[in-house]
Amino acid sequence: MRNKVDSYQQTVSCKNTALSGIVFNIQRYSIHDGPGIRTIVFLSGCPLRCLWCSNPEGLDANPDLTQNARQQWKYRRMTVKEVLDDVAKDEAFYRRSGGGLTLSGGEPLLQADFCLALLQSAKQDYGFSTAIESSLYAPPEMVDKTLVYTDYLLADIKLMDAKKHKEYTGVDNTLILDNIRRIAASKTDLIIRFPLVPGINDDQENLNKMAEFLVSLAKPPALEILGYHEFGRGKYNSLGKTYPMTDITVSPNKEKMDFVENFLRDKGVLVVRT
Repeated sequence: MRNKVDSYQQTVSCKNTALSGIVFNIQRYSIHDGPGIRTIVFLSGCPLRCLWCSNPEGLDANPDLTQNARQQWKYRRMTVKEVLDDVAKDEAFYRRSGGGLTLSGGEPLLQADFCLALLQSAKQDYGFSTAIESSLYAPPEMVDKTLVYTDYLLADIKLMDAKKHKEYTGVDNTLILDNIRRIAASKTDLIIRFPLVPGINDDQENLNKMAEFLVSLAKPPALEILGYHEFGRGKYNSLGKTYPMTDITVSPNKEKMDFVENFLRDKGVLVVRT
């Protein structure tokens, strides 16, 4: 797979509410993507190709905007102001619950200018709490610019071995882990998510290495364990594509989830239930 990290835009240094980007969904009343009740804005494009991806409709950075009629999602080119005016419709819920805006994808940082302008305007013009869900496969300087306007950052650790990470996601994890190290030393609240995929990343070696990495960070973050699911299968069918995870047909059961949670806690990891 071609290395896409160099394709990130890195030009924005000030707010631009007229800037536009491609959004493929705006989801309201979420309670699992940052604190409080939040509105999630999903931005198109992702440099990873995780085999278990549940949002394959968000992988393409330049989707065909004319295909909306036959799909359950709607790609839209929207300005920063259009997005945030829509998000602001639920402002009362944010004030009561401590919620706000969460950017997701895809990979929000792939639309770097748009992502940064959204976060900056959300903070400065609307006073919203901000969060971003990111793979962190992005240039450090872009991540650092984003952190200035980000209250909460949610990032995955999928696999600790670089070769296996590339095999299952299309990229190695060196850049991702380096970004996590820097963010853990910043003022941004960092939450790590671990998508538990049976037979791929649930082995003791991977769990041990992940625990060692997390407890070594300057400010060890909380960890959420997310069980693998097949919610993306129907979306692949709608896109006319084959679902990649044909060998895994079951989610990890409660016993497996409890075992991994207790294993990591015993290693000193702060595991939180979602």
